[in-house]
Amino acid sequence: MARKTKQRRQSHGSAWHWKQTDCWYYTLPGTKKRIALFDEKGERIRGKENKEAAEISLAREKLAWDSESNEGPVLGQPWLVARVCSDYLVYTERSQKDGSVSKGYHRNATQWLNDLCSYCGALPVSQLKRGHILEWVDQHESWKSPATRRCIIAVVMAAFNRVEEMHGIGNPIKGIKLPKAEPRLTSFSPEDEKAIYKATEPRFSNFLFAAIHTGLRPFSELAQLKAEDIEETPRGMMWRVYASKTKKTRKIPVRPEVAELTRQLMKSAPRGSGLPVFRNTLGKPWKGATGVVRFIDLREKLGWNDDPHRKKYSCYTSRHTFAHRMLSGFWNNGAGCTIETLAELMGDTPKVAYDHYGKEWGKHYQDPLWKAIGESTPAAGKQAKSPPAKRKKSTASSAIETKPKRTKASSSRNKRHG
Repeated sequence: MARKTKQRRQSHGSAWHWKQTDCWYYTLPGTKKRIALFDEKGERIRGKENKEAAEISLAREKLAWDSESNEGPVLGQPWLVARVCSDYLVYTERSQKDGSVSKGYHRNATQWLNDLCSYCGALPVSQLKRGHILEWVDQHESWKSPATRRCIIAVVMAAFNRVEEMHGIGNPIKGIKLPKAEPRLTSFSPEDEKAIYKATEPRFSNFLFAAIHTGLRPFSELAQLKAEDIEETPRGMMWRVYASKTKKTRKIPVRPEVAELTRQLMKSAPRGSGLPVFRNTLGKPWKGATGVVRFIDLREKLGWNDDPHRKKYSCYTSRHTFAHRMLSGFWNNGAGCTIETLAELMGDTPKVAYDHYGKEWGKHYQDPLWKAIGESTPAAGKQAKSPPAKRKKSTASSAIETKPKRTKASSSRNKRHG
């Protein structure tokens, strides 16, 4: 009996549902690559019952083909690097309006991708190599920091990953190695903290004081705090903080000195006023750009620009200082907190908190390792090996100690010789 030929349920170019992922896709004629369909918000269309939404999405895709080229991608119009960058910037601009992408990210992506287009925008994606991206980054003398290079390459990778997901265009730079993340850990000493408060005006001083003593992200969290987010409890004041970076809200207790400062500032920003608690001299929330300019002037005023350590200080150093002091027990008689507690207070995962701060400042986490091999903790070891303190001996005690010790033999010898 002849084998029954399996017929395709839908032709290429039609929307189809894949049960395994519960998402809708389409396949370009002449290819075997499935391409996901997305709604107007950029979310995957899920559910077998959403066939109509999938067909509408596919119609928008086909309309985009017609508007860009009469031939469309079906006939093999090559994707250029410039087209990839343009597609991603349209996505980030739309995402910025609905709040899923920050304004700063869209601004940086626009600057970096436009620069990439001026370097190799006319190059077909199929001819792009990893070496092109690395050479482009190396040409910029101001992009020497590993953190900067990492961010730039990550944005380029995101642009090509999106085109691969949306349009089925292979990512030619997949697998490119990002520079190793090296957190720029700096921490204010108590002396430097006092110098900052004396050298700046009261409103900026209050802002930095709260940042150092709470560990909040200065501009995306602390600057947005309002009276409605503050709660008084029998044990003290608590803040409800929304992290735009993680899209999560957490409640944290604050130290008494911060609570007292907050109560004073709330008198001019009560509930219902819509004003943030910590405001700049114009009565508006502190912005990242304003904070950067203020701290640059502050470093110059204090003469820190020539200091290899202090020249790295910034507003974000306040957050690092909080982590350093919590791990070292600065406010708790030397008893440092755990990484899990620090992560909850700062709005990080325990892994991120340990990678950023624990490896550098959580030295007491090595104590179990020393105990496991039979060694005491560093503090105990130091006390055991330190020499005893020298005391000033009195004349009487010296005489007693210098008197020779009498034994039985010496006593009997004295008796024999009278």
